[in-house]
Amino acid sequence: MLTRKQHQLLVFLQDYLAKNGVSPSFDEMKEALGLRSKSGIHRLITALEERSFIRRLPHRARAIEVLRLPDSTTGKPQPVSRFHPNVIEGGLTRPSALTGRTSQVRGNEGRSLPLYGKIAAGTPIEALRDSANYVDVPPHMLGRGEHYALVVEGDSMMEAGILDGDTVIIERSNSADNGAIVVALVDNEEVTLKRFRRRGGAIALEPANKNYEPRLFPPDRVQIQGHLVGLLRSY
Repeated sequence: MLTRKQHQLLVFLQDYLAKNGVSPSFDEMKEALGLRSKSGIHRLITALEERSFIRRLPHRARAIEVLRLPDSTTGKPQPVSRFHPNVIEGGLTRPSALTGRTSQVRGNEGRSLPLYGKIAAGTPIEALRDSANYVDVPPHMLGRGEHYALVVEGDSMMEAGILDGDTVIIERSNSADNGAIVVALVDNEEVTLKRFRRRGGAIALEPANKNYEPRLFPPDRVQIQGHLVGLLRSY
């Protein structure tokens, strides 16, 4: 799932590369999308790279490679050995279209949580609500609060054991402890799954992938929308 601006930039990059053989400058991208600053382009580029639509080639100026377009597919990242979340493997859950029902998950009563769709930059959580999609979750993964599920897109958290296509279980909250993996809303428009850190007077949203850099924001630009409590995976 891409936002309109992300899709617009991806198509512009593809067309520009096909015509010129090199990627456009940030100024050209900014002009093409009608944005006021390069920071907006940087945010879009980062979101596309985290979701494996593009790749920035190291040590080369104006070097961006388009890996896929929205309707194409790529392979999933390979699993890594460190699994921090509580992972429930395939076969223990199944989607349900029935709201609020209980179901059996290997002999234990499960709870149906709303499956909000893919977590993608530029899409506020509330906009992902779909009353037809639910996922059954074992009760031991849940606390007393309100929970929802999201499908992960991209490899930015793979070193924390969170892979492309995984379903993460989120407990809704508006605050988080240092080091927690959270759903964060940036500038009221970009939603991302990252590790939360306080750094002096700033907030850092840290990926768990050495290929991506942490991002620092003033506190008033970041809203916590929940924290990770579990993970479901199908094989």
